[in-house]
Amino acid sequence: MNIFTILCANKYRHYSTLIKYHRYGRPKFTSVVMQKRFKKDDNLSTLFVPVPVKPNPDDINVGVELTGRLNKGDLLKVLNRFYQKPEIKQLALENGLDNYLQHQAYISFRRYCLEANTLPVDLHVVISDILQGAGHVDDILPYFLRHAKQMFPHLECMDDLKKISDLRSPANWYPEARAINRKIIFHAGPTNSGKTYHALEKYLSSNSGVYCGPLKLLATEVYRKSNERGTPCDLVTGEERKFADEKNEASKHVSCTVEMANVNTPYDIAVIDEIQMMKDPSRGWAWTRALLGLVANEIHICGEEGAVDLVKGLMITTGEDVQVCRYKRLTELTIENSAVCTLDNIMPGDCIVCFSKNDVYTVSRGIESRGIEVAVIYGGLPPNTKLAQAQKFNDPKNSCSVLVATDAIGMGLNLSIRRVIFYSLIKPTLNEKGEKEMDTISVSQALQIAGRAGRYGTQYEKGCVTTFKPQDLPTLRNILSEKPEPILKAGLHPTADQIELYAYHLPNSTLSNLVDIFISLSTVDDSLYFMCNIEDFKFLADMIQHVPLPLRARYVFCCAPINRKMPFVCTMFLKYARQYSKNESITFDWLCKHIGWPFTIPKTIIDLVHLEAVFDVLDLYLWFSYRFSDLFLEANLVRDMQSELDDIIEQGVVQITRLLKNSEVSSPSSDSIEEDFNVARHKHNYLRGSDQRNFNKNQIGKGRLTERLLAQGLLTPNMLDELQKEWDKSKNKHEDHIIESDGENDDDPPPQPNHPNNKRSRRRRRKY
Repeated sequence: MNIFTILCANKYRHYSTLIKYHRYGRPKFTSVVMQKRFKKDDNLSTLFVPVPVKPNPDDINVGVELTGRLNKGDLLKVLNRFYQKPEIKQLALENGLDNYLQHQAYISFRRYCLEANTLPVDLHVVISDILQGAGHVDDILPYFLRHAKQMFPHLECMDDLKKISDLRSPANWYPEARAINRKIIFHAGPTNSGKTYHALEKYLSSNSGVYCGPLKLLATEVYRKSNERGTPCDLVTGEERKFADEKNEASKHVSCTVEMANVNTPYDIAVIDEIQMMKDPSRGWAWTRALLGLVANEIHICGEEGAVDLVKGLMITTGEDVQVCRYKRLTELTIENSAVCTLDNIMPGDCIVCFSKNDVYTVSRGIESRGIEVAVIYGGLPPNTKLAQAQKFNDPKNSCSVLVATDAIGMGLNLSIRRVIFYSLIKPTLNEKGEKEMDTISVSQALQIAGRAGRYGTQYEKGCVTTFKPQDLPTLRNILSEKPEPILKAGLHPTADQIELYAYHLPNSTLSNLVDIFISLSTVDDSLYFMCNIEDFKFLADMIQHVPLPLRARYVFCCAPINRKMPFVCTMFLKYARQYSKNESITFDWLCKHIGWPFTIPKTIIDLVHLEAVFDVLDLYLWFSYRFSDLFLEANLVRDMQSELDDIIEQGVVQITRLLKNSEVSSPSSDSIEEDFNVARHKHNYLRGSDQRNFNKNQIGKGRLTERLLAQGLLTPNMLDELQKEWDKSKNKHEDHIIESDGENDDDPPPQPNHPNNKRSRRRRRKY
């Protein structure tokens, strides 16, 4: 058999692993996501949350005055006869009530009739007639349907809901782009073929333009190069705005991340980089939106050959032609005849590519134990730390000549690599169904990563690629011998306007529920499009459902770029939402208190991972500051804080082997504790003494205990009495304010991870 499937049941009831054999003969592991995702063939009715229908106790019981009181026992018999009739079930079905909705509606209707002290007069009279033999049980149907429509508002507006979620013609969403005849040029080719260079030359020589990149690093690089070339260019990312003009006046050229592309501003030239990302299960919608919606005379698309047919198909729907310019690789790339097998065979210019952070740690430690200095790059690092590590590796005068990285090097970094070594060929991915798979890397991914070796214009203009394990080398040869897989569909995503229309019709549904209903009712052109994975969106929506927020603000919060596997980031996201809902500013002081600023250089890997999470929290603040600037007020201070944290993380990455060794030690030495305290105190005084904060160094308490508390952000019951004595002596208003704010239960500052006496802190660190 070519395909062999085994379903292995895990000891956990809701978790299973699907093992398939890949086309290269390697097993493919699929982890079924524990959170249920709604599918088209599921019962749609289960998504609609019933609205409780309660009688009005203030109504005058006119029915009793007209016909007398109803016997509850006789009433129950009538209602049961009514519900059991096949004809009634069929009529209810014709009115949109399937078996599930009928049952839910009947239970509610029966309870309503039996428990109400006062029934609507018309219903009371009809039931009385039936009990007296003057009416028929079928006469209850209109009142039952009226009750059901109160319970399930969608029964009245199902046609409207289906129209709102009709996504078969997304090209028509952008009338301004359809009003002009755009010229589409596709620059197709492998990595290091010059395709992006040619597109950017058009961009730089144009009267106005927009560059849409997949990463902040790439957008920043184009922003920098454009200004260096004398073409004023602004930078727009989710967390940052930079103007080329000193007066902050908008330039005619913009470099942005693709999600931030403005589809209402006209341009002369638009460049969309890495167009094959349209297939991305989470972010693909952004490339689809840019391709269909950008208002530009010329659209220059850069990407893999496998995306050409899909782009042509999409452009047929817009009535536009596609001109394809194909490029070949500029430098030679060869596959070596043997695997590396051991870290003793690592040479200068090598880049070992791993697909897990643990492998990065293991390989880095193994290489440095052989006396070889390494640079380390992985996705969780701040952008500046990645750039610093890349520059260290690229510098021929630097003693660091080996790079250990994840596939984060595939885009956005210019690296001088002689040989790419695949430590493994198995990578965790999410498929279209939202299931986690451990699968052999795709042809596209392998070519993207391998192509980083031997880059044109670097010291290595001939590149090599191989594997670490001998058994992986034949598989790699097979993968690299194939053409990139054709990209069949482009991603779509429900917009805020569409969800708001749904909320208008279904006012009692949660945001997560609205999105589920939208996806279930949506119709797309399956030959060109797919609905992007909305599990992250729903995860955030469920997290803040209890927080009172306007729908539009709730939608924006749920679009925030968050790694939901990082508990600290999720916790801070929830705190941001709570502060926003109370209309309270998220200030610099509030943020310092909750993230435990200032920080020290990490001593263990756990510390480093925590600092990376804190960096993401600051990124999240900046992301919100451009959407809710009235409450996220201090973006400049947060950006300065983030810059300092970037430096601290970089110092930790440089000493990554020492961090790994320290992680095996239960607690730090007293010398390192004192060193941490001194550094933290210095940073605290620096921050608190800045002109921006309008604080004076002399205002801070002079007791050693006070300094320690301020530096560490720590206050314990055992220290409170001694602290109060020092405060009484100092008579300092500022410190009185700190004591008061520190006493708020909800805003207690998190303890510092490096403090040896902090058991709570050690427990928290293990979570990361």
